[in-house]
Amino acid sequence: MSAPALHLVLVTPEIPANTGNIVRLCAATGVWLHLVEPLGFRLDDRVLKRAGLDYWDACHLERHLDFEAFERAHPEAACHFLSARAEPSLFACALPPRAALVLGPESSGLSARFLDVPGRRQRSLRIPMPGQGRSLNLSTAAGIVVYEALRQQGLLGPTGGR
Repeated sequence: MSAPALHLVLVTPEIPANTGNIVRLCAATGVWLHLVEPLGFRLDDRVLKRAGLDYWDACHLERHLDFEAFERAHPEAACHFLSARAEPSLFACALPPRAALVLGPESSGLSARFLDVPGRRQRSLRIPMPGQGRSLNLSTAAGIVVYEALRQQGLLGPTGGR
């Protein structure tokens, strides 16, 4: 299988319906989905399967015991970390081909400890929220970052996609 244009990495996702929706997103866009343990659900969860509908076979899905295992498996992936506490906007950053967009768990996002690993804070981005919200739903945030990255790579619009 050829290398993807984009990786989406969920670090310790907690809500099965969100991950199921993200499976559909990744199947529809050709983005590889990575789930980093521990998961807040089992992969045979009924709600997870229902939310993913019949898209499971079309989604390239990998599980990793920890984030470092993802990094070892995909050393070519240029990681960018999404955090409501980051300063630079997703829309002001040029995302490279084969980027890995990393999102944290629904209840807390990526932890300060996770982001304190050298080099991660410098590659952290936020999705601007001009309204009153504190954070976005994980599957909503995933959709925003995936489509922005694909747009930047020229994979959407009149000549890309359907």
